[in-house]
Amino acid sequence: MTGKHLLACLLLLAAPACRAAAEEFPAADARITWIGRTAVQGGDVSFDWSGVYAIVDFYGNELKLRASDSGKDYFSVWLDNDAMLGEPDRSFCLSSRDTLVTVIQAPHVNHPVHHRAVIQKRTEGEQGCVTFHAFYAEGLEQSRPVRERVIEFIGDSYTCGYGTLSHSATDPFTPETEDCGKTYAAILARYFGADYWLIAHSGMGVARNYADKFPGWFMPDRYLQTFDEKKQPSWSAARYGVKPALSVIYLATNDVSGQKQPTREAFVKNYLTLIQRTKDNYGADHPVLCIVPKGRDLMFDYIKAAMLQCKMRNVTYMVLTSKVHNSADELGASYHPNYQGQIKKAYAILPYISTITGWPIEAKTLQ
Repeated sequence: MTGKHLLACLLLLAAPACRAAAEEFPAADARITWIGRTAVQGGDVSFDWSGVYAIVDFYGNELKLRASDSGKDYFSVWLDNDAMLGEPDRSFCLSSRDTLVTVIQAPHVNHPVHHRAVIQKRTEGEQGCVTFHAFYAEGLEQSRPVRERVIEFIGDSYTCGYGTLSHSATDPFTPETEDCGKTYAAILARYFGADYWLIAHSGMGVARNYADKFPGWFMPDRYLQTFDEKKQPSWSAARYGVKPALSVIYLATNDVSGQKQPTREAFVKNYLTLIQRTKDNYGADHPVLCIVPKGRDLMFDYIKAAMLQCKMRNVTYMVLTSKVHNSADELGASYHPNYQGQIKKAYAILPYISTITGWPIEAKTLQ
């Protein structure tokens, strides 16, 4: 070998490995795991409920996404953190059609590396409907399936995460401070190592909505929907093929807001209808935990009346009193609990979920 050829070989060995070109993969690719209610059309996946998340196992140093949004939504992204513990590695906003977004960039190395990205919609349905069209990476691998432990949460703004990132009760609502990943629901799911579905909408009640909005369209009705903001198509639990271990209902604050309330008969009827609809989805023995919100005795009276009339199996209720969190530094926007207030709610609810499901309480903190 001549000196010239030897130098060329040494230079070739010293050069960094070439990065493979990114490929396009439809959002509906079977290797991607979706948690929550979605609709698939062709290669597209559309959704609007709070907290829907995709788990994407990819090769390379970068994951990109082509997506559209009918409004303006915020997303959290975790890299190689399947439990979604701690602060997200990145957040991004979607507010237009057919937008190309860099979801995450991993530390650059010169050989193919496997990563897992978890992408969660942190704002609620009224902020917009999202469609993920395609992902771009050097390659995809099969992600994990839905976990054996799944919890379904049905609620209002407390479950949506309204104001969880705010630190003042007098702050106005903004989508930037709404994060369902900071709610009691997400906190409890992380503690138990469970996946979770959020069927929640701010201002919605059981038989009356805040400021009497959307008359005749309450959470028992929305519970039947694939999309929060659209009455059709209906949701089919059988088609989804996954049964949660428990449904948690945390509603009634909006029913008694503004010094108004529905009749007890109307509330009880709708509350029992909602419980029955969870049973229709998952079976007569499916456990349901009903939470009485803190603040007003009337909510306790109404929910207790529903429990006394309930003839269904495995239905339990619990009460959050006014001391579950303080009204100073643990409130965020529009007097909603911020992250610290949500943690305290989770601690109060924790033993009920443990007892109902049989999942043990372990020596670890809620976060």
